[in-house]
Amino acid sequence: MTRPREARDDAAATATLDKAAHENFPVAPFFLPRAWRGDLMAVYGFARLVDDIGDGDLAPGGADARHLGLEPGQSEDRLAALDALEADLHRVFSSTGGGPRHPLMRALRPTVRSCALTPEPFLGLLEANRQDQKVRRYGTYGELLAYCELSANPVGRLVLQITGTASPERIRRSDAVCTALQITEHLQDVAEDLGRDRIYLPAEDMARFHVGETDLAAPSAGAAVRSLVAFEAERARELLAEGVPLVGSVHGRLKLLLAGFVGGGRAALGAISAAGFDVLPGPPGPTAPGLLREVGNVLRRAHRER
Repeated sequence: MTRPREARDDAAATATLDKAAHENFPVAPFFLPRAWRGDLMAVYGFARLVDDIGDGDLAPGGADARHLGLEPGQSEDRLAALDALEADLHRVFSSTGGGPRHPLMRALRPTVRSCALTPEPFLGLLEANRQDQKVRRYGTYGELLAYCELSANPVGRLVLQITGTASPERIRRSDAVCTALQITEHLQDVAEDLGRDRIYLPAEDMARFHVGETDLAAPSAGAAVRSLVAFEAERARELLAEGVPLVGSVHGRLKLLLAGFVGGGRAALGAISAAGFDVLPGPPGPTAPGLLREVGNVLRRAHRER
């Protein structure tokens, strides 16, 4: 894994970056140009740090809070930490002052400059995690999509910007893929999210399938929960289908990367299906052979549909 130089010597930053190995999709695989790998890991470091703050999953010891200039009493205040991270983000984009404080933010600065990135995608990720502190339930599928617009879609847009391939049509398809990946992750993590008092299954769908919150707290899923999860998984699968033309619109190693994203989502959905849509005992995860098979399927379909 190619880590940004500025983050290599900090234990908390290293712990954050090491989580890339556990994502459903490859973050910065070896076959990409070294510069791309470094830039993608720099962006991943920011996105993972934001999520870890929002979920209360920062590395032990309080190093992240100290880097962000938080007082000792604020180290557990997630909104204060997100505000401090936003202030550090503005230092990334500022041409004056002493520069960002957190090592992951210092690692992000060269990427922002070399790729001419804008603040908006990063601010969207921050706002999504602020929303997580205030909004615990989503009434409709439309509300969930609006959340994904902040929490997931900026990542795909940053990948396109880093690789110099952004266009309105690719951004539209990338948004669909990223939303699908977010929905898939929510399905895998129903039990974990409930433990944090969050439910990302739309209330209107829960009512349609006669699923209550107590049903989600069971050790394993009953028929109603399985039907609900299958319904949401099919929505995610339909959104992922938008990724096949996206993969077919690019070339070389970027094609493999985007196929990895789409194939990773398909493999995760396959794992959910293989578990009989019972996600409550724990997150069903794709196997390495399953992931490779789905990446190959995406590449073949993209070739046929060109």
